[in-house]
Amino acid sequence: MVHDRESWRLKILRAAGMLSAALLPLIAFGPSEVHAQSIMRTPSLNVGARVPTISPTVTPRINPALAARPSVSADRVARTPPTRIGTTSLRVRPEAGVRSTLPHARFSPNLYPACQQAFRGPDGECFDRPVMSAAGGNAKPISAKKGGGGSGKNNAQTAVNLRAIKNELVAEIDGALSTAETDELARRHGLERIASQSFRLLGSTIGLFRIVDNRPVDTVRRELTADGSVRSVQLNFRYFLQDQKKPAAEGDAAQYAVAQLRLPQAHALVRGMNVTIAVIDSGVDAKHPELANSVADSFDALGSKEGPHVHGTGIAGAIVAHARLMGSAPEARLLAIRAFGSGAKGAESTSYVILRGLDYAAEHGAQIINMSFAGPKDPLIERGIAATAARGILMVAAAGNAGPKSPPLYPAANPNVIAVSGTDAQEKLFAASNRGNHIAIAAPGADIFLPAPDEKYQITSGTSFSAAYVSGVAALIMERNPALKPGDIRAILTKTARDLGAPGRDDQFGAGKADAFAAVTAAAAAPAVPLASASGKPATEKTPPLDPSADNASVSRALNDASPSVASEKSAANAAK
Repeated sequence: MVHDRESWRLKILRAAGMLSAALLPLIAFGPSEVHAQSIMRTPSLNVGARVPTISPTVTPRINPALAARPSVSADRVARTPPTRIGTTSLRVRPEAGVRSTLPHARFSPNLYPACQQAFRGPDGECFDRPVMSAAGGNAKPISAKKGGGGSGKNNAQTAVNLRAIKNELVAEIDGALSTAETDELARRHGLERIASQSFRLLGSTIGLFRIVDNRPVDTVRRELTADGSVRSVQLNFRYFLQDQKKPAAEGDAAQYAVAQLRLPQAHALVRGMNVTIAVIDSGVDAKHPELANSVADSFDALGSKEGPHVHGTGIAGAIVAHARLMGSAPEARLLAIRAFGSGAKGAESTSYVILRGLDYAAEHGAQIINMSFAGPKDPLIERGIAATAARGILMVAAAGNAGPKSPPLYPAANPNVIAVSGTDAQEKLFAASNRGNHIAIAAPGADIFLPAPDEKYQITSGTSFSAAYVSGVAALIMERNPALKPGDIRAILTKTARDLGAPGRDDQFGAGKADAFAAVTAAAAAPAVPLASASGKPATEKTPPLDPSADNASVSRALNDASPSVASEKSAANAAK
C-alpha cells in the first residue's frame, strides 16, 4: 500500500511538471501578444482621413524653418474639400491679406480678397454668388476634379458661365454671309445679332449674339456649332481693369516710381519719340494738361457716349505724362482705345469688344499694346494675341490684383505677352499682385500719383499702372534701337532688370524690377555687346530729384487731331443680370 501511494504521488508530480512546461511559453509571451492586438484595435491611435483637419482653437505647430515655404501655406489646406459633412476645415479670416479700400462691387467677382467655400470656383476664384449644386438635399461645393460626365462637369461649366456675359455668345461665321443672312442665321437658332464684323487681324468674321429665350447656353452652343455657316462658338467672357483706387487727392508731384525706374537718366537719351502705343482701356481725357498733344488717335470699341474715365486717364499718364508729372515715355504717341465701360461691378469689357480693340490697334500702326485688364483664358482673345504677335507687335499686360491665391489671369499669362507684377515704394511686392511663373518683370504699382479727368490728379494702386510703366520703357528701347524685335525687347527688359526678392528669377518679381536707364543703354549696344554689360544702378550713383517746376512738356512733335471713330451697331456690353 505504501509503495502504491508513493507511485501515485510520483505520477502526480510528473504530470504537474509536464503541465507547467506546456504552460510556460503561454505565460511568457501571452501578455505581449494581447497588447499588440490592443494597439491594432484601440481608437486612441485613430488614423484619420488623408485630408487633415485643423481645430480653430489649437495653434498649429509649424517648423520655423518651413514657415515661409509656399508648400505649407494655409491656403492649400483651406482649398482642400472636407471628407464628410460636419468636418471642420481651416477658414480664411475676412480680414486676412489685403483689405480693399472700396466695396467689393468695384472688383471682378473672381478678384475678391477672400470668400467662403460656397462662393469658390473649381480654380480657386471667388464669385459674387454661391457656386453650389444640390445633391440629396445637401448643398455641396462644385469640383472640377470629379469623374467625367457627372454633375462635377456641369458644375464646373456653371463656374465658367459666371465669368461671362449672361446669354451672350461669340461665333466665327462664314464671311460670305450678308448682314441679312447673318440675321436669318440668328433667327433660326433663337438668337438676336448684336453686332458682327470682319476682323482683318484674324482674317475672320465674328458675330456677337444674344439668346432671346430661356434655353440653356450649352444647348444653344451645340446647336449653333452644328450649323454649316458657323466655325466656332464660345461665351462672351468678362474682363476687368486692374486698379485698386484710392480717393482722388492732390499731392506731391514727385513720383517715387520716376527715381526707382531711373527715368530722368533714360530721358536724357530717349523719350519715346515716334513710337506708337495703343492703350486698350477705359476712356482717356486727351485734354488733360499731362496728356497734351499725346493722343494721336482714339477709337471707341464700345460705341458708347461715356466721358473720360479715371483708369484710362491714369494709364495714359503713367506712359506719357509731361507737365507736373513724368511718364515713362513722355514723347510716345497714344492710340486711346475705349474698350471698358460702366458695368454692374465697375468698368468692364468683353471678349468681343477687346477683340475689336486689338484689331483696331494692329490695323492703325500700334507698335506696343498696353492691356491693363484681366480675365479668364479666352480662346478668341488667345487667337487675337497670337495674330498680333505674328505682326511683330509687342504686348504688355497687368499680372492682376487677385493676390497669391489666384490662378493665372489673362492676357498676362499668355506666353506672347509680357506679364508685369507690382511693387511699392519700399520695393516690396504690391500685396494684391498676382504671382506665378509667367511673371516676366515688375514695376511700381502702389500709391502712384497720376492724372485724372477734368484736369485733376489721383493717387491709385494696381498692377495696371505697373504694366503701363513697362510699356513706356519698351517705347524708350524701341526708339533707341528701332531694329529690335519684340523678343529682343523682352530680353533687354528682363536681363537689365534689377533683381528683387530671392536671387534670380522668381514668381513674384519675375526677372526683377524694370530699369529704364539700363535697358536703354543695352538697347544701343544690342546685339553686338552682351546685355550683361548694361548693369543695374551702381550703389554710388544718385538719382537726381524730379524738379516739379522743370519743363517736362512734350517737345518737337505736333499731332494732327483725328476725330474719334465711333463703332456702329448695338453696344456689345449687355448688362449682367
